[in-house]
Amino acid sequence: MQEYSSCIAAMESCVSHKYFAVSHLYKEEKPMQMHIHDCYEIYYSISGGKQFLIDNRFYDIHPGDIFIINQYESHYLTQIDQMVHERIVLFADPEFIKSLSTPTTDLNMCFASRPDHFSHRISLNKEQQQRFLYYIDKITSSNDFGHDIVERTAFTELIVLLNKCCIETTNEVNENGYQYSEQVKEILAYINQNIHETITIDELSAHFYLSSSYICRIFKSATGTTINKYITARRIAIAKALLADGMNVSDACEQAGFNDYSNFLKSFTKAVGISPKKYANCCIS
Repeated sequence: MQEYSSCIAAMESCVSHKYFAVSHLYKEEKPMQMHIHDCYEIYYSISGGKQFLIDNRFYDIHPGDIFIINQYESHYLTQIDQMVHERIVLFADPEFIKSLSTPTTDLNMCFASRPDHFSHRISLNKEQQQRFLYYIDKITSSNDFGHDIVERTAFTELIVLLNKCCIETTNEVNENGYQYSEQVKEILAYINQNIHETITIDELSAHFYLSSSYICRIFKSATGTTINKYITARRIAIAKALLADGMNVSDACEQAGFNDYSNFLKSFTKAVGISPKKYANCCIS
């Protein structure tokens, strides 16, 4: 797909083809006044800048920030600092986004289904920034056989990522905390159901379709401890129960979900104050 060097050219292409278009800009174009256009806009800042005015909200612009603007929202970018202002701006036809959606997944959600505390700005972490740029590269570098399928697939994945980030940001600012606590309850239930298996933060992230940093943050805030410390504590509690029932140390280690025997000995002794063998002997006597 062609990568435009002008926002106006990309926007015109999007509208005329009822598709999507990508622009990558380094210099400031002639400033546009407050305006509304017939397509969605996704504005990703690489170098940062001053402020964005979207409807009646002002936002500071930092590197890695992404802004989601629908076709009904007036917006205006203030004058940028006297430096290179690098950003990527995508325009997408609303009906095209709808055509990519399914009965289960509404990709229009971040543009249309917005709560009162919705923020147009999402601050992407380093991993999310890399993924965003990866999809942009796939879209703009696909020029050989099957390029249309590649660019459409990459764009779809990009919009899925955008919606996930939007959900996370919305949940973080949800004042009543309901969704927040429900997510932690689900994470705790999953951990306890799979405590005998290997559980990593990356696996939890993939299972719940949330970033690892977000899961760690909400878990620590709700429980007061980290995920790894919680898993270790639960496994030690299970091992204590098994040892008290007469199971040998090696089997208790395995049944409790510890993959490494030396790690089990170290963690158990630190938490309980005595070794697993001494604990088992105390239970017998």
